[in-house]
Amino acid sequence: MSQATPTPTPPVTADTLRIGAHVDQTDPVAEAKARGTSLVQFFLGDPQSYKGPEIRYADGAAALKADAEAAGVDLYVHAPYIVNVATTNNRIRIPSRKLLQQHMDAAAEIGAKGLIVHGGHVNKTDDPEKGFDNWRKAIEATDLKIPLLIENTAGGDNAMARHAERIGRVFEAVHAAEGADMVGFCLDTCHAHAGGIALDTAVQQLLSLTGRIDLIHANDSRDAFDSGADRHTSFGAGHVDHDAFVELIRAAGAPVIAETPGGPEEHQADFDWLRSRL
Repeated sequence: MSQATPTPTPPVTADTLRIGAHVDQTDPVAEAKARGTSLVQFFLGDPQSYKGPEIRYADGAAALKADAEAAGVDLYVHAPYIVNVATTNNRIRIPSRKLLQQHMDAAAEIGAKGLIVHGGHVNKTDDPEKGFDNWRKAIEATDLKIPLLIENTAGGDNAMARHAERIGRVFEAVHAAEGADMVGFCLDTCHAHAGGIALDTAVQQLLSLTGRIDLIHANDSRDAFDSGADRHTSFGAGHVDHDAFVELIRAAGAPVIAETPGGPEEHQADFDWLRSRL
């Protein structure tokens, strides 16, 4: 397997940490202000639906883009969970490609900094090579108007992005596609822990395979290492190695989104927990 050339980034400190949270999409700018942050992530519509994106901001997409820019708030959009462009099942793969393009278009319209999408999976009896090549085809078929960030996932033996080796194979396929320069990587700490990737070596290992880490989904885990369970909890309240968790965020040098339970008060407590350890 060929290795990507890592993109160097300076380590994060308590003063340079950029951390936000996953929030409701109705008024992301207000949600950011309530948490004292300059970045937020949200869904555009129902994350379990093929119906397509919805802009629920009262004044529409153009106003959300303008208001976020005026407030200095970076917006990130998470694609629906049901998107699976890797599968060999045409009834899922083709609608997934369509849905991915729709969310790409909508995210670009609001000026989002990136669209995050899960790595997907193949069927139990499928050759994983088909899934890797389907990722290549999906990148070539999608008009990438903003960065598309592929996220590692927590469970499933047939997953494309649970284990490090397969994450590397996804990016090897992606790097062969036209438009690969617009594809990045989102590292989820709960997913890595639950998926069997040790946090203390994750940054070095995954940078060597993907070439970049564009965003961190910072989450503690309610379950044990390599459990395959995707259950997030607040910083310091779960089973991840907390020293390794902090050092991962320090070393990755990327913006951070907390996908932890609660609202502004709970998220601010997570932010403070992390800053006090950086």
